[in-house]
Amino acid sequence: AGAQQSATVANPVSGASSDLLPHFQLEPEDVYIVKNKAVSLACRATPATQIYFKCNGEWVHQGDHVTQHSTDRGTGLPVMEVRIEVTRQQVEKIFGLEEYWCQCVAWSSSGTTKSQKAFVRIACECLQVPGWGVGRWDWPSPHPHASPDLRKNFEQEPTAREVSIEQGIVLPCRPPEGIPPAEVEWLRNEELVDPALDANVYVTPEHSLVLRQARLADTANYTCVAKNIVARRRSASAAITVYVNGGWSTWTQWSGCSTSCGRGWQKRSRTCTNPTPLNGGAFCEGQNVQKTACTTLCPVDGAWSEWSKWSVCGAECTHWRSRECSEPAPRNGGRDCHGPELDTRNCTSELCSHAASGAEDVALYVGLVAVAVCLVLLLLVGVLVYCRKKGGLDADVADSSILTAGFQPVSIKPSKADNPSLLTIQPDLSTATMTYQGSLCPRQDGPSKLQLPNGHLLSPLGAGRHTLHHSSPAAEGADFVARLSTQSYFRSLPRGTTNMAYGTFNFLGGRLMIPNTGISLLIPPDAIPRGKIYEVYLTLHKQEEVRLPLAGCQTLLSPIVSCGPPGVLLTRPAILAMGHCVEASAENWSIRLKKQSCEGTWEDVLQLGAEPCTELYYCQLEAQACYIFTEQLGRFALVGESLSMAASKRLKLVLFAPAACPSLEYNIRVYCLSDTQDVLKEVIQLEKQLGGQLIGAPRVLHFKDSYHNLRLSIHDMPSSLWKSKLLASYQEIPFYHIWSGLQPFLHCTFTLERLSPSTCELACKIWVWQVEGDGQSFTVNFNIAKDTRFSDWLVPDSEVGAPALVGPSAFKIPFLIRQKIISSLDPPGTRGADWRTLAQKLNLDSHLSFFASKPSPTAMILNLWEARHFPNGNLSQLAAAVAEVGKQDSALFAVSEAEC
Repeated sequence: AGAQQSATVANPVSGASSDLLPHFQLEPEDVYIVKNKAVSLACRATPATQIYFKCNGEWVHQGDHVTQHSTDRGTGLPVMEVRIEVTRQQVEKIFGLEEYWCQCVAWSSSGTTKSQKAFVRIACECLQVPGWGVGRWDWPSPHPHASPDLRKNFEQEPTAREVSIEQGIVLPCRPPEGIPPAEVEWLRNEELVDPALDANVYVTPEHSLVLRQARLADTANYTCVAKNIVARRRSASAAITVYVNGGWSTWTQWSGCSTSCGRGWQKRSRTCTNPTPLNGGAFCEGQNVQKTACTTLCPVDGAWSEWSKWSVCGAECTHWRSRECSEPAPRNGGRDCHGPELDTRNCTSELCSHAASGAEDVALYVGLVAVAVCLVLLLLVGVLVYCRKKGGLDADVADSSILTAGFQPVSIKPSKADNPSLLTIQPDLSTATMTYQGSLCPRQDGPSKLQLPNGHLLSPLGAGRHTLHHSSPAAEGADFVARLSTQSYFRSLPRGTTNMAYGTFNFLGGRLMIPNTGISLLIPPDAIPRGKIYEVYLTLHKQEEVRLPLAGCQTLLSPIVSCGPPGVLLTRPAILAMGHCVEASAENWSIRLKKQSCEGTWEDVLQLGAEPCTELYYCQLEAQACYIFTEQLGRFALVGESLSMAASKRLKLVLFAPAACPSLEYNIRVYCLSDTQDVLKEVIQLEKQLGGQLIGAPRVLHFKDSYHNLRLSIHDMPSSLWKSKLLASYQEIPFYHIWSGLQPFLHCTFTLERLSPSTCELACKIWVWQVEGDGQSFTVNFNIAKDTRFSDWLVPDSEVGAPALVGPSAFKIPFLIRQKIISSLDPPGTRGADWRTLAQKLNLDSHLSFFASKPSPTAMILNLWEARHFPNGNLSQLAAAVAEVGKQDSALFAVSEAEC
């Protein structure tokens, strides 16, 4: 009935369908025969009058077709659908010769249409075992040597591993081949691993599981699973263990000495908890406890001396005797003496009479009151006189150094060997020149005093006799400090002259130097206004005296230096020279010049390499020193902030040991100090007090901002002669103790012990290195009793120049020659013969913009040359540079007799 209904519906469009070729709405698709189950192939076409299957070029019997007719409701065209079944036996008949395929062919009145080919394959686990099947994959039949364990069928299985945390892991898996090919998935502790949910995991096209960085949570059993429509196979599980190697914590502080009196020991400890070893990770290497010998001074209890003799009997009929707690006196925490130190008793057997008349007592009391009143009046008068003198002290310049109208003549004769012909003009300074190396003090007081509100700025006297003398720091240091100590700007300075220089200067300028530190202050000519005299000081501060706050990755790169007095008027920049310990590079460092304000806060006044925000400061940074141009005196320091872990500071490594060794113990002290001259001077002075001697040439180590500590160790000692008391394999200085720069030098001591008093030869190696960084090795081989070969490295105290040089003696370039060069090169010259060419010849052309901002660029260039090359500068090189500029203009440096 359904067929008749379809025929009836199709009749109205029978004419239209006769002009169309069949169109397949459903085509047969590839299928797999699983075991012995037949598969079904279907196709559907419209309009079609007949549909038949053709398999491997042969028509399928009409009786094997199942046909169904219908009508397309949208178009009204007839639809025919045909199905056939294909069995395993049909496929196996031709399996191995070619693949089994089937295809539909549909007819209409207009012609035929063929469908796509559908391949029929036998699905299998396809475990290719030798002897099973011939030239093809097949279901294995029972085999006497076959193993029922299908896990062995994986061509490659994951294996168990132990890996360190954050290490990468690759677990391979090659599943057995199958038809269709097997799909692979991974299980972690029987739970599916989904790379979409864990970014640390992914599966390669070869089915390997990759863990980018092993985590503790990745410790588990991993299984590779291969499956297709036929079967599901599992690999052997692989146990992955992620372990953590232990790391030492930092050392604790040293404990107190084990004994309260005499020789004992103290210890410090660390734990293997940074991190703690896990899952079988290696324990920390080395000792967890360090011990060292210590000596505690024994307390001595005080004891009384013998009583003194009794005194004579007094008016009160008593006499007394005394004793002192001095045999011995208490020391090192010992107990004081108990009991009275004064003993009194009646000396007349209590028969003395105490009667006295009342009138005599009244007279006595009146006399005492009168004396007290007189003393009070004298005290008031003294206070008034003192206040008046003190009030006039600041405004009175009689005690200050002054500049006279005339000076003793001098002849300045530069060395012939050092000065070329260009700079040998001999100026005649007999009329208005002077030479002095210190302050000028008046010989007499009187009307020549100037009343000024401030004691710093002094004007010259008009008339009066004055004497000229040389300044001596040893003789005048106490007086100078005493006078300046009343000024507010000087109250924080040290009261000694070891790290200080001072002098009195006028418009001729001069130079202050702190010997053996590389620190100096150049006051150029005309920097002090004419008619003014300044008492100027230069001080090197110990870093424990001045607090310089540092933030983040900042570190102190230079000494902290003061020059003053602050607030004085300078018409040209002075040049402050000091050392630094930075390996400067723009990509690794941001370096700033800091200055302390009057309120005590530190401010950034200049960033090196950037455009200066003010013309008051400028800095020329060289390999080991910096030269600071400043028009305002004050307290300065160079501070750096590292921009990368490649930023490094220079450390100087110095080895000292006792010059004499009366005992069996022998200490080698290894100093790690900032590579500046002032710190080396401080260490040398300290070692001289300790009786030490240098035992190796100093070395330089580049210490990087890598957060790694500095380690020190000693090796290769002859065990038959010496032994080390160090319990651990190395000593360590924390990174931040070195990097901050607030501790200019640190040291570690290696305590050695001779096995025989006759042993004097010491041979060993000392290694100093930064973890994952630079290192140095010292080979020590010397006689501890008489070897002094390295004493030449130490700068003796006698090698110091005059700390204050005033006037022409402070400069290498003669004054008139200097003035001639300035007047010739400041104006723009023809063919470029001006100060710019001189700057290029002296390799200072990177500072042209700064020089150009000053009234006399040539003077700035010559001032910088003086600061860099005093006292050992080569005038010949400067003369050659000036001469090359002069060749461009032959009349540039013509000097007349009158000018000389």
